Amino acid sequence: MPWKAAVRLLSVKMFILSPRHLPMAFRPLNARPPAVLLREAKPLKAIFRHAERLSHLQRLLESQLQPAAREHCHVASWREGTLLLIVTDGHWATRLRYQQKRLHRQLIAFDEFINLTRIAFKVQPPDAPRGAATHTIDLSTVAAENIQATAEGITDPKLRAALERLASHARDKK
Repeated sequence: MPWKAAVRLLSVKMFILSPRHLPMAFRPLNARPPAVLLREAKPLKAIFRHAERLSHLQRLLESQLQPAAREHCHVASWREGTLLLIVTDGHWATRLRYQQKRLHRQLIAFDEFINLTRIAFKVQPPDAPRGAATHTIDLSTVAAENIQATAEGITDPKLRAALERLASHARDKK
């Protein structure tokens, strides 16, 4: 909803600032870049301030982390004395949990973290890029025939159907 208001405000200001009868290349002297207009829109001011605050907290956190851990740990929120950190995988979460007391002591030294009572870690793997190739193992026709023969001797209908589906993967490639 705030974005709609910001876009509406931006389109109104841009209409006022650039009359239609003037060429597109004309830029009035009092025209301001869209980024400035978006930052000044009241609904977005709070969002930009919050993003800048999180960015500042991230820089402070990175100053206390080991260089290898910096790319795997990001500030998610800072609320009521709890710092929530997003970690890319369980390995880094475990390493950071072992260093939690040291990190807590170091962060309290900063004025921004003076009320820090707890550091929480949440594992959130990064999104896999779309279209990433997955490793597949091809099923040979001999293996498919063995699976089909096994399926014919199974009385459980669900297991039999699953084995037949598995065997059909090799037949589709013929």
